[in-house]
Amino acid sequence: MSKESLCMRALLLSIATVISTSGCAKDYSMAPRPDGEKVTLTMKVSDELEPDPVSVIYRSALCQSVFRDGDERPETLDGHKGYEVRPLPQTDSGLYKTELYINGGGPCDWRLSSVVFGINYRAPNRFGKDVASGTGGTVIVRFDENNPPLSVGRARDVTGSNLRIVTDYYPWVNENFIGGYTKRASLSGEGRGYLTYKAHQARNIYFEPVLHSDLVVTSVSPKKQIIGDFIRFYYPDGTIESNGQSMPDFKKMQNIRLSAEAKK
Repeated sequence: MSKESLCMRALLLSIATVISTSGCAKDYSMAPRPDGEKVTLTMKVSDELEPDPVSVIYRSALCQSVFRDGDERPETLDGHKGYEVRPLPQTDSGLYKTELYINGGGPCDWRLSSVVFGINYRAPNRFGKDVASGTGGTVIVRFDENNPPLSVGRARDVTGSNLRIVTDYYPWVNENFIGGYTKRASLSGEGRGYLTYKAHQARNIYFEPVLHSDLVVTSVSPKKQIIGDFIRFYYPDGTIESNGQSMPDFKKMQNIRLSAEAKK
């Protein structure tokens, strides 16, 4: 499971804890109408990849939660309710589908607030023994003005009922030594691996990650924490960079691919 999925699971657990302790007599259950309006999420995933669980957040203005800031002052916020659902594979090869109710119903009148989904390597050990799944390939869609539990980068405004996301990814294999040796297979993509959209009216979401598996960028982190010693990135065109960046240069990867395609 990816790092983002683990973080999201922890966030959803904390949300459930807040809800369950904010009032014992309150009914926080959901009861969407079977014929209620839905959001349909469709993903087209290659054989090398698999979809992560979809993390869903609903909010309620009726069932609010009280939090305390750093000065212990109470702050009232809309209630949260979160859960995860696994995308269902379809008969068509590589297609997965998830349907979510806009109105979650119930005494709290839950409303869909945000959804987080993404992809990861189905078998990261194709890059070597004991290689684990890393980061990248995450999409965040906001259906209201609230910040989702996982909020990365500036949200792109989308109008209309259709949100189509077709974007490039490149394999990124990173070796890390500090804090214990790890080797992870991640995805290098636009937005440093996170794409965020504000799409209040979106009802049909299509996500197709285009993996260029023949163009691999690798990196090796320093073995000791030494000032001026940075991660070294090895690009498929033979260039090496070590300039203080923590992730591969996505634009550079795009240029390498486009340049190679132009020569064919």
